[in-house]
Amino acid sequence: MPPLFRAFGIGQQAGTSAVPYFRFLFLASAGSGVCWRAGALEGDFWLRPRLPLLPGPSAMFVPPPPLLLLLLLSSAAVAVEVKRPRGVSLTNHHFYDKTKPFTCLDGSSTIPFDQVNDDYCDCQDGSDEPGTAACPEGRFHCTNAGYKPHYIPSSRVNDGICDCCDATDEYNSGVVCENTCREMGRKEKETLEQMAEVAREGFRLKKILIEEGKRGQEEKRSKLLSLQESKKALEEQVAMLRAVKEEAEKPEKEFKERHQKLWEEQQAAARAARDQEQAASAFQELDDNTDGVISVAELQTHPELDPDGDGALSEAEAQALLGEALQVDAVSFQEGLWAAIKDKYRQESLPTVPPLAEAPAEETLEVPEEPSPVEDEDESPGLDEETEEDEEDEEEESPEEDKEPLPPQSVKVDEEVKDKMPPYDERTQAYIDAAQEARDHFEEAEKSLTEMEESIRNLEQEMALDLGPSGEFSYLFGQCYELSTNEYVYRLCPFNRVTQKPNHGGSETNLGTWGSWDASEEEKFRIMHYEHGTGCWQGPNRSTKVKLVCGKETVITSATEPSRCEYLMELVTPAACQEPPPETPGDPDHDEL
Repeated sequence: MPPLFRAFGIGQQAGTSAVPYFRFLFLASAGSGVCWRAGALEGDFWLRPRLPLLPGPSAMFVPPPPLLLLLLLSSAAVAVEVKRPRGVSLTNHHFYDKTKPFTCLDGSSTIPFDQVNDDYCDCQDGSDEPGTAACPEGRFHCTNAGYKPHYIPSSRVNDGICDCCDATDEYNSGVVCENTCREMGRKEKETLEQMAEVAREGFRLKKILIEEGKRGQEEKRSKLLSLQESKKALEEQVAMLRAVKEEAEKPEKEFKERHQKLWEEQQAAARAARDQEQAASAFQELDDNTDGVISVAELQTHPELDPDGDGALSEAEAQALLGEALQVDAVSFQEGLWAAIKDKYRQESLPTVPPLAEAPAEETLEVPEEPSPVEDEDESPGLDEETEEDEEDEEEESPEEDKEPLPPQSVKVDEEVKDKMPPYDERTQAYIDAAQEARDHFEEAEKSLTEMEESIRNLEQEMALDLGPSGEFSYLFGQCYELSTNEYVYRLCPFNRVTQKPNHGGSETNLGTWGSWDASEEEKFRIMHYEHGTGCWQGPNRSTKVKLVCGKETVITSATEPSRCEYLMELVTPAACQEPPPETPGDPDHDEL
């Protein structure tokens, strides 16, 4: 048999798999042939020369044609693999040396190598059965050339379901699986390229945001300095206007108090006169026998003076009102008894002459103004006739007025009008107008100062916020973003608050106010915390975590409630984009991962 020239070592025997690698070897010996063939023997590529080599103690190797060598190299680049048991990753292949006994990866025992992948579990960690389903703890490695390698539980090997995209997990189940790794790798590559493009564009926008943030911070500093300078000038103006106001209010106060005092004195005198008139009228009414004194019996004719509410004024109760005296004259009545009974005392009604017994409205109004004594029926002869004639005259002149007398409230309103303080005199009013003008100027300046102080305070708080390492998140301040779901409208105002409102009406619920960035170093500037929201029924206060994700736009993409009263939102923003690695030129025809 002509000599064989081993060109590329590969292997594919029972229970083994391989990963491509490159190995070139040739052997030369005496033989014949210069025509080369490519074939396979025991898993190796081989070359069989058809023409004899040059004779000699050591033969010279006649190389194959370049085109054939290129063909062999191309085939080897795809097909050459490292021998290892099925289900073992390339990084672990050195643990599986078929020339030595196998030691379990957890070190629990050592077994002969021929017990590896014999469908019987010898190791506690299942490392002796990576390619079978014998061990519950075993793991099968999917090479997935052209896509991402990964592990699956060994229990899924040969279970009739294709778990590896290269179909290596179903080598003995009878199921024909299509190798989809290349297609999955292509789609993954497209997705990664799209993500890379988003990251690049997002980072480009982030740099713009950083520059805008720097300019914004400079503008804020300039504005703060300007406001602080203006505040000093405004404080001086407010102090000056306060002094002017206080000076103008002194004569105003003096003349208003003088006017008020004079009016109160006049009112007191008028009230005393009215009270005296009412007391005289009451005395005349109570003095039934007109003897100039009021006795116990005369007091008893007025049951409304009853102190215990039984509807009758007893002799003892009447005597208690008179005190130690058996009777009182007009002077004693006004000085003592009248004060004790005037709140309960009611004048006796005028005699009723049906059907014209109602007093006209004019008389109702005149009662509190000019109270007149009402004499006893015995001492007022002809009163019924006069009243009847007067009322008949009133009925003829004003037939509508006898239908219903004016209510007592009209008398009270009339008294209030009369008790209203008259307008100020011209001089006092001038002082009032001057003081009011000074107050208006002062209050306007003071309001401006308050608003300026509020602006300074808000600006200082905004400048104190941690808006990112380079201020890239500053553009979010003062903005609000919304997300509508089937049930709610979520509203996020970064560095302020998060709210939730039902779609079909209802009040807004506070899901938290700005607290801080995440405390962990790796998540800082990636997660925002909003705390102390509206309390849940028999639960904690609501709170929200906002996860920031790189993107070309600023938009809320999701809002969930993973735990009771704890919400999670995702906000896409260019400010969250990190600088992508520099692009490296690659093979445009190589489409694997």
